[in-house]
Amino acid sequence: MPDFWTTVKSFAESTTQRVGAQLLQDFGHAIASEKDDGSLVTQSDQWADAELRNAIAQAFPDHGVLSEEVEHIFPDTEWCWIIDPIDGTTNFARGLPLWGISLGLLYRGTPVFGYVYLPPLQQAFHGFWQGKSDLEMPSGAFLNNTPIQASRATLSNNEFFNICARSVSILKNPFPAKIRILGVATYNLLSVGAGVTLGSVEATPKIWDIAAVWVIVQAAGAVWYSLESEPTFPLTVGKDYTQRSYPTLVVSYADLIPAFEPLVKSVAKRT
Repeated sequence: MPDFWTTVKSFAESTTQRVGAQLLQDFGHAIASEKDDGSLVTQSDQWADAELRNAIAQAFPDHGVLSEEVEHIFPDTEWCWIIDPIDGTTNFARGLPLWGISLGLLYRGTPVFGYVYLPPLQQAFHGFWQGKSDLEMPSGAFLNNTPIQASRATLSNNEFFNICARSVSILKNPFPAKIRILGVATYNLLSVGAGVTLGSVEATPKIWDIAAVWVIVQAAGAVWYSLESEPTFPLTVGKDYTQRSYPTLVVSYADLIPAFEPLVKSVAKRT
């Protein structure tokens, strides 16, 4: 019989591939509407959210679920999945081939497994992060099942740094790296773990944007640096996470925090 973690990884892989195959059929054709927070949603988001929640309920009936489109209150369960059915909905709706499906598995309120699948790129990231838990589990971060590691390159104007649309104000001052904007919070941060960029900032990510990548980027050796004093995890049972944002800086190694943090810390003040 497969062990628990093999089952978890196989479930995430097969489920996101199945959902992703249908989303590719809808890609570029979905009609988007605006939610109360100004972000976009499509029927494809809602369909994928339901498919993922139903699949989890069948495979792991004792696990809770928190999802972007439906359930925002953290449940009173030892294990909980946090799902983002389409991260990068604007890209998805407009035909830009950079968007993904994100699944994070939390144990007692803290992520321990993350899986992000980007169907247009046929890239699947996953990782295991024990942290302070008492679990016996694998370790490491992977892209298409090949280990990844954050870069140790010296900071220069030829190295990349990703920003989000809500953090462009940081460009008012000179910046020591080449800036990129990808439009997908998960991929923005994952690029650090994959060794592509030296750093990334997200001004207003929600819990479904970060639950999976929090695991993967740290398992790849990158550093997760919160731009606010309140700790990110563990989550609180019964709390509604609809409006909660997590301004975050991710860097490939700790010595880069003093170089980037003074330049990006202002984004936290507007969340």
